[in-house]
Amino acid sequence: MKKTLIFTFCFSVLLLTTPVTKVKANSITQEGTISFDASLIPPQVVDPEKPIKPIDPGPSPSTEGFLRIDFVPRLDFGRHKLSKNDHFYQARAQLFHDDTGPRGNFVQITDSRSSGAGWTLQVRQETNFMIPKNDASQLKGSYISLDKSWTNSSMDKKYAPSLVNDVIKIDKIQTTYDLAKADKGKGQGIWSVEFGASDENENGLDSTLTPLVDDTGQPVLDPNFENKQAYENNAVTFFIPGSSDREPGKYQTVLTWILSELP
Repeated sequence: MKKTLIFTFCFSVLLLTTPVTKVKANSITQEGTISFDASLIPPQVVDPEKPIKPIDPGPSPSTEGFLRIDFVPRLDFGRHKLSKNDHFYQARAQLFHDDTGPRGNFVQITDSRSSGAGWTLQVRQETNFMIPKNDASQLKGSYISLDKSWTNSSMDKKYAPSLVNDVIKIDKIQTTYDLAKADKGKGQGIWSVEFGASDENENGLDSTLTPLVDDTGQPVLDPNFENKQAYENNAVTFFIPGSSDREPGKYQTVLTWILSELP
């Protein structure tokens, strides 16, 4: 969806009449002005790979206003057997409550301000992965990695925000990591920052998604998305060192996504 601007043209016009028999040169200075008014783009989430298509990824935390976060991923690294070895686990790819195919995990930003002042997107992990209410269960030395990031929008690519790093390794708790930055005049409209891609992407990117199957080769279905087959995304991973003590249970953490206006 393209950003909408309301253009207001203001002219002051002075009309003069002069007799036909008397020709006199007159000079009139006229000022024309143009002002840009912000237009709030209605909140909606669009396909990060085909950004003119509205989609339904399910509920997500979001913010409000002319500069806002519309959607952030709920990273799920699945269910696994306990291991005493170093291990990387892949995140589940994003599914949808419609006919959209699986996608890489993504964040969607909308900037409908008239100023075009720019913005930055950051992320911070607040706690170690741990079983809720069990501080002793913290998976120390573990970290999330965000890789193969790219941006997409229906806007012209020359207005795209820049990506700060190729690989974001979130290995320090309560430390803020830069993800993307839109300089002045860029990042307006709806933009997605996607980690990984499906084979349906039109940017020529290699797919990072793999259909998920169980030990018998049967498709793993996701009951949260009408029993569609789940996919893994190797662009988003979670590392646990073998030295980290672990016990059976569901481990959780909190990610804070930060969208800031540039000064």
